Amino acid sequence: MGRFDDLSARDRVMVALDCGPEEARALADKLEGHATWLKVGITLIYDGGLPLVKELRDRGFKIFVDSKFHDIPHQVRGAVMSAAHSGADLVTVHGSGSEKMLVACHEAAEQSLVEFGHKPYVIAITVLTSMDAEELAMVGVTRSIPDQAAALAKLAVDSGLDGIVCSPMEAREMRELLGPDALIVTPGVRPAGAALGDQSRVATPAAAVNAGASHIVVGRPITQAGDPVAAFESIVAEIEAR
Repeated sequence: MGRFDDLSARDRVMVALDCGPEEARALADKLEGHATWLKVGITLIYDGGLPLVKELRDRGFKIFVDSKFHDIPHQVRGAVMSAAHSGADLVTVHGSGSEKMLVACHEAAEQSLVEFGHKPYVIAITVLTSMDAEELAMVGVTRSIPDQAAALAKLAVDSGLDGIVCSPMEAREMRELLGPDALIVTPGVRPAGAALGDQSRVATPAAAVNAGASHIVVGRPITQAGDPVAAFESIVAEIEAR
């Protein structure tokens, strides 16, 4: 049994706040007492800053800082430390940033536990869910999407990271590759009948979890719903009924 097998359906759903600070606070008001995780993406990080992460965490949410750090090891080490200091529970970095960068991220998380008494999970982006094979080839990657995702996933975990972000379409293979204890976070999750938006590799919530995802990320189907709480609870119910 893996370390995330016993998570409740509610604890598996990460709500993506891809919006400005005031809208994020309004959504947090509605979702308080329902959602466990909120995802703060780069739109909100650059608008509200890391103090907003602390504010939301102080309200009782777990915070996924979807920072997608990708820089030289020294810079990314400091960035992970800053995110940890703000209270981030989960931080993303790009798996393509090199083994040295990934090891620096792992070391920063360990150092955060010593300095702040708080250690975030650090996970790697493999292949963005908005990309298809043609777009991957345009940036010089000739491997297939599954092969590229698998190579970066193994590099990340071998470098000490806690897991990966991948499309739900790769979740089953990633679970088999990385074993039962890895965090596997899947964006590109859409309830049946929802619009795809700019995602090209998607699955339903139940399908993603059944495939091996430890957590799913859902944004617009919840945040742009007429009743975000009802939309969130519907997804929780779908996962519970799988």
